[in-house]
This record gives sequence, C-alpha cells and structure tokens, in this order.
Amino acid sequence: MTCSATILDGAALASVVRRRHTGPMLKSVKAFIRRHLETGGERDGDSAAAPTHLAVAALLVEVLRADFDVSIDERRHVLTSLQRLLDLDPAACDELLRVAEQQIDRSHDLYQFTSAINRSYSPEDKQRVLEELWRVAHADERLHKYEEHLIRRISDLLHLRHSEFIATKLRSRDPG
Repeated sequence: MTCSATILDGAALASVVRRRHTGPMLKSVKAFIRRHLETGGERDGDSAAAPTHLAVAALLVEVLRADFDVSIDERRHVLTSLQRLLDLDPAACDELLRVAEQQIDRSHDLYQFTSAINRSYSPEDKQRVLEELWRVAHADERLHKYEEHLIRRISDLLHLRHSEFIATKLRSRDPG
C-alpha cells in the first residue's frame, strides 16, 4: 500500500477500511453484533449502540489489566459492570468481554473508545461508566497507581470535570 495525498470522503474511507481490515478482529466484532444486537426488529437501536457497548467494555478491560494482575474478582466485577451499564444478559456480556479483550490487544490508544462514548452518552452516563471503572479498580481491595492514572486519563478524554472524577471515585466505594 502506498501513501497518497488524496483525501477520501467518509464513504470512500469506509469502503477502503472495509476492504483492508477484514481480519479476525473485525469478524469477531461483526459476529458479536449479529448474535447479540441484531436479533429482532425491536432491538434495532441496540445495533447502533454496538460500538458504544464495545467501547465501554474495552475501557473496563483496560482498567482490569492496568495493574498487570487480573484477579477472578476483578473479571467478575467487569461482567457485573457490563450487565449494570448495558442491560445485557450474562451470555452477551461474556461475549462482549471476549471481543473487547481482543480489541484492546489490537488497539493503540483510548481515544477510539472514549470518542464513541462521547458521541452517544450524556454526562450522567459517562459518570456512571467512570464509577464502574472505579469499582473494577477497587475489586481486588487495593487501588494501584496505574489504575488511578488510567481512570484519570479516561475521565479527561470523556470531558468530565475533576469534581466529577472525585465524586465518582467516592461513590464507587459505597456498598450500594
């Protein structure tokens, strides 16, 4: 592939991306969407939410892995957070987690995930996501400096104020 100075419009770029990126990751994302989000006429809105669902799951996985020590409790908490945030059944959450882990393995930044959330979520929804990120970080009963730093970066990328960052951290410690 040669580098070109040609600027592609959105449709042309999407066409190029579809042709060039049909690897296993894209296939697994498409399979997830088909299995869990395009299963009937009444769920058409869910298929539009699929990129956002994947983005939320990917951020949870990033926090899960931030301290380089993935515990069973933390992984279980990610699944609980997905169910709480996205209102998906347990099988869909398992599959979404698997796809998100693959996506994270191939990603190079957080922006691709936070931008999907920024396009779809209200400030209150973003705070709910941040609160669940804190809960995952606290699931192993200790907060690692890498987890806190990562959540701070995500908070900034979600355009949340510092006061909201602190408030979500405090709320995440409440047992309720």
